[in-house]
Amino acid sequence: MKTSKKQGVLFRDLGQIEYQDAWDLQEKLLQENVAVKTAIRNRLSAVGELATPNSELIIGNEEVIPSTNHYLLFVEHPPVYTLGKSGDIEHVLISEEERAAKGISFYHTNRGGDITFHGWEQLVGYPILDLERFYTDIGKYLRNLEEVIIATMADYGLKGERSPGETGVWLDAAIPGRERKICAMGIRCSRWVTMHGFAFNVNTDLSYFNYIIPCGIQNKQVTSLEKELGRKLDMNEVKERVKANFEKVFEVELVG
Repeated sequence: MKTSKKQGVLFRDLGQIEYQDAWDLQEKLLQENVAVKTAIRNRLSAVGELATPNSELIIGNEEVIPSTNHYLLFVEHPPVYTLGKSGDIEHVLISEEERAAKGISFYHTNRGGDITFHGWEQLVGYPILDLERFYTDIGKYLRNLEEVIIATMADYGLKGERSPGETGVWLDAAIPGRERKICAMGIRCSRWVTMHGFAFNVNTDLSYFNYIIPCGIQNKQVTSLEKELGRKLDMNEVKERVKANFEKVFEVELVG
């Protein structure tokens, strides 16, 4: 029985990196993919053919323009607050001077969502995927990202849940007063190429969330694997579990 080959996703663990540097890299990779897709469509249009999601432009036996590349980047950022396109600056509860004194950076970003925090020992994942080679459904993409984290939490005996009308992963999502968010998500998608992604609290210092209204959601808590399990986690072990679950959920093979 013939089985289809899994798509390859180039994996890079960039370690500790400034937010702006990671943002610039994502933009570069996204724009490279958009340029490839545009070139394929233009050339195929010129010869009267339709582009398909998996098109590679080939003339004779010579590949002229390759297909797009998929990436998964893992990073840790120094303390930083990021505000999404639909975010409200009023959800930042400390002044610029106080923030600077605490060594916390701040960025207005081009992702969806509101205010969130990134910091040490939080696993941030940035998938740069050409969704036309998977499915053209942003909602399904976000649910799959959530499923990666839910599956990883299950590996540690925790029940991750979705909260209706919200993105991200929670514990006790249906119990008023006990809802705890463990993973925030926000993405950008251009020509069906994604960037930004998820922020999974592993051993994260949760005190930084006291100075914002996380994701613009009032009266709900944030948590981490460390807080829920009562022990520090090995970041490399968590990364390996997230990688394995990413491969399963998206039915891909991580390369590199």
